Amino acid sequence: MAKEIYDEMAVKRALTRMTYEIIERNKGIDNLVIVGIKTRGAYLAQRIAKRLEQLEGASVPVGELDISMYRDDRKHTDDPVVKDSQLQFDITGKHVILVDDVLFTGRTIRAALDALMDQGRPDRINLAVLVDRGHRELPIRPDFIGKNIPTAMDEQVAVYVKEIDGKDGIDLIKS
Repeated sequence: MAKEIYDEMAVKRALTRMTYEIIERNKGIDNLVIVGIKTRGAYLAQRIAKRLEQLEGASVPVGELDISMYRDDRKHTDDPVVKDSQLQFDITGKHVILVDDVLFTGRTIRAALDALMDQGRPDRINLAVLVDRGHRELPIRPDFIGKNIPTAMDEQVAVYVKEIDGKDGIDLIKS
C-alpha cells in the first residue's frame, strides 16, 4: 500500500530550498561542483545545478557517479576492479555537493565517498538528499535535506523523477 508524501510541487519546493541553502552555506557558487549518485541522484543533481544557474547567473560542473563497483553488498570476485575516471572534470580542491534521492543506512553514501576519492581530493564534500528516512548503520549525516520521513524498517520510500518515472513525487510504501 502506497501513500503519497510529496507531490510534484512539494519536490520542486524542497529542491529550491536546498539550492538556497547550498548557496548560503557556500557563500555563492565559486569552486562548487555537483555530483549525483546514479540513478535518481544524478537527475536531482541536474535540477539543483539548473536552479543554481538561475539564481547565481553562472553554471557549475555537474557529474554522475556510478557506485556499483564500490558497494559492500555485492559479491566480490577475484578479478581486480578497474576504477577509471567517471567525472568529466577534476574535483581536486573543489567543494563537492554529493546528491542522492534517499538516505537510509548510509552504505550507498560510504560507497560514493570511496568512488569520489578515487576521482581526486576535494577540499570539502557536503551531502544533499531529498529524503532522510533514518535507520543509519554508519555515522553519515546529510548537510542538506529536502524532507525527513521517519520510517519503520518494513516501510520503503519511493522517489519518482519525471526523467525516468514520468512523474515527480515521493511515496511511503508499507510492506
